[in-house]
Amino acid sequence: MQNLLSLFSRDESGATAIEYGLIAGLIAVVIIATITTVGTSLSAKFNAIAANLT
Repeated sequence: MQNLLSLFSRDESGATAIEYGLIAGLIAVVIIATITTVGTSLSAKFNAIAANLT
């Protein structure tokens, strides 16, 4: 039983998977925020161009 507990406490594969998942989630949030900001800015530019053409 002691052996099993010591092996379990040294196993970090689950913690590593969780860390990679958190990093991937953070990267996804940053990408979504950037695309939203760029999309809003680009939409404003196209609206300004359209207004100047008419």
